[in-house]
Amino acid sequence: MASGTIVKNVVEYIVNQIVEDTKSVKVDVADSDDENVTIEVRTSPDDMGRVIGKRGRVARAIRTVAQAAADEEGLNSSVEFID
Repeated sequence: MASGTIVKNVVEYIVNQIVEDTKSVKVDVADSDDENVTIEVRTSPDDMGRVIGKRGRVARAIRTVAQAAADEEGLNSSVEFID
């Protein structure tokens, strides 16, 4: 299994639960090596505010959960929200 797959699936699941337009959600492993994985999240412009949350609280929570998932794979994760 490609490294970062668990992290990608976890982030994708969480984002899909938050947004209204699930068809516009794209979650990709942007970069991955033996130690790090970078996940890129794209949503419709209307949903991006929802995913980031007030003062970035939701985004921070997503990053925390992503790091917990990355720990299972022995990786460091970073999640980028791209509009």
